[in-house]
Amino acid sequence: MRGTTWTRLALAGCGSAVGLLVAAPLASAQTAPVAPITLSPEESQQVCSDWVPKLQKRAANLEKRINGGPEVKGSVANLKARAADQRAAGHTARADQLDQRATKRQGRIGELDAAKQKLDAFASAHCKPAK
Repeated sequence: MRGTTWTRLALAGCGSAVGLLVAAPLASAQTAPVAPITLSPEESQQVCSDWVPKLQKRAANLEKRINGGPEVKGSVANLKARAADQRAAGHTARADQLDQRATKRQGRIGELDAAKQKLDAFASAHCKPAK
């Protein structure tokens, strides 16, 4: 259960941070006239040097974990293996729960890919290449 909570929080944190970085100007354009968030070049580079690499690493780690083998706690394969064990022991309700979690977790890959694309788009648009 603890791994599932961590995965949910990490996905939510990654998605939220990417969403804030990328969608803040878009959201402000769609609502009532609100001044857009502007960053100085120094602040922008700080975001690029501090947050972008952390979020990229976090997204890569989540993808690695979700796609991991049966020995990786929290992976889809691990959840399916646990469901098979529960089904073999006669605990069909618990096995069904684990199967549903595995299906939902597999669906998170698309969300994670979208977040990574937004993050990469932000980095290419706003971050200067390292010299």
